[in-house]
Amino acid sequence: MAKRTAVIDLGSNSMRMVIFDKSSRYAFSVVGEFKMKVRLGEGAYENGGAIGERSMQKAFEAFSEFKNIAKAYKCAKIFAMGTSALRDAPNASELISLVRRELGLNLKVVSGKDEAVYGGVAALNLLEPLEEFVTLDIGGGSAELALVSGGKIIDAASLNLGTVRLKELFFDKKNLSAAQPFIKDALKSLPKNFKSKNLVAIGGSLRAISSAIMSAQNYPLKTVHNFAYKLQNHKNFIESISQASVLELGKFGIKKDRFDTIREGALIFLSAAEALGAQNIYTSGAGFREGVFLSDILRPTRKFPPNFNPSVRSLQDRFLLGENKTIVKYAKDIFATLEPLHELGGRYESELAVAAKLHDVAQCLGFYGEHASSAFFVLNALNYGFSHAQKCLIAAIIAQNGKKSSSEFERFKDLLPSESVVRWLSFILALAKNLDINCAHKKLEFEFINHTLQIYGAKELFMAKENIKKMTKPDTFAICFA
Repeated sequence: MAKRTAVIDLGSNSMRMVIFDKSSRYAFSVVGEFKMKVRLGEGAYENGGAIGERSMQKAFEAFSEFKNIAKAYKCAKIFAMGTSALRDAPNASELISLVRRELGLNLKVVSGKDEAVYGGVAALNLLEPLEEFVTLDIGGGSAELALVSGGKIIDAASLNLGTVRLKELFFDKKNLSAAQPFIKDALKSLPKNFKSKNLVAIGGSLRAISSAIMSAQNYPLKTVHNFAYKLQNHKNFIESISQASVLELGKFGIKKDRFDTIREGALIFLSAAEALGAQNIYTSGAGFREGVFLSDILRPTRKFPPNFNPSVRSLQDRFLLGENKTIVKYAKDIFATLEPLHELGGRYESELAVAAKLHDVAQCLGFYGEHASSAFFVLNALNYGFSHAQKCLIAAIIAQNGKKSSSEFERFKDLLPSESVVRWLSFILALAKNLDINCAHKKLEFEFINHTLQIYGAKELFMAKENIKKMTKPDTFAICFA
C-alpha cells in the first residue's frame, strides 16, 4: 500500500501539487499543498495553442521542484497530469519528453471528459451527500462538468471556456461586450440533460467567490469546502465582481493573487449556472487532484464503501487508541430510550454517533481541556462528507461536555439547531462517557419508565454513579441503576 501519494496538476495558469497520506485502506488526509504560477497557456490562445518557450521552462522548473518536495515527503507514487493547455498544445510532446527524460516523471495528458469525471468523483465522495447535482470546474483554459445522479456519474462534458482564455481573447483587449456571446455560444454545446438545481462549484475562481461571500456575511466557519448558498441571494454580488475593475476587486474580499482572472471566472459561472438551471451552490474544496487520488485507491468502483467516512476514519487511525464502540452504542441506546423526553425522533442521531466516536480525539495533546481540543480537531479536520451545520453540531456536542452551554454554541449558533437540542445531545454523550469511565465495556440495557431512566447491568459501576449524580440534566427525570 502506497502510504503517501502526490498528484501534480498542470493547468493553463498554475501548477499545483497535493500530497495525500493514507492511514488505512481508504482513510486519508492531506499533508501538503503547493502551487506555482507557470502560465502554460500564456499567449497560447492567439498562437494556435502552442506553449511558449518561457512557459515551457517555467513548467519544467516547477515539475523539478515538486518532484523534490514529493521525495522529501517520501511519496511512493507521483501522478503528473496535464489538462487543457497541454491537450490543446501542438508542441505538448516537447514538454512531456523533457519531463520524462530529465525528471523521470510520466506526464499524462488528460482528456476533457476524463478531467470532468475526476471532478465528479471528488464531489461524489467528499461532499455532503446529494441525490443529484452537476459539477462545474472552471480552469484557465476550459470548464469541465459532470452530471451526477443516484450516486453515479451519468455524463461528463468539457467546454473551451476558461478564465485565461477569456482574459487573453477579450478582457486584455477591453472587448468585454464580445465575451458574453462567446460564453453563450460555448454553452450551446452542453448536452441537454445537464440540468440540476444543485451546482457543485469546483476550482480556484469559484472557491474565491465563495470565500468573498463568506467574508461579506461574516460567516462563522472559515472552511470553504462544503460552504453552501442560494444563488439568488448572492447573484448581484457575483455580477458586481464580474463587472468591477481590477482596482476595485479588493473591496469584494478577493485576494490579490486572484485579481487577474476572477472577473472572467464570475462571468462564466453566472452564465453556466443559468444554463444549468442552478439554484443551490455547494462549494467543493476537492476537485481534479482529489479525483485522481480517489480513482486510484477506490478502484474499480470509484466510491467509498457504504457508511464509510474518510475523515472520521483518518482521525481515528491517527489519534485514537480504540474506536469508542461502547460509548457509541451507549449514546445511541440512550438517545432512543429518552426520545419521549427530547422528542427528536431520529434527527441528529448520526451527528451524536460521530461525536461519540471522536469525543477524545485530542487525547494525544493531554487530558486538560480535552473536550475543547477535540472540538477544535473536528472543526479543522472533519472535512469530508459533512455539511457545515453537521460539522459545527458535532463540535458543539463534544465541546459542551454535558454542561448547559459552551462558547462553541455561541460561535456557531447560526449554523446550529436550538440550544435545547445541543444540550440534550451533549448530555447524552456525557452520560455515555461516564457509563464507560472505568473502561469495563459492560453490556448495558436502558428503559424509560415512570419518568425514570433505568440502566440495567450497571450495579458495579461505582465511579460512574458518583459522576452521574453531579450531572445537570436537560429535563426533570430520575436515573436508576439496576
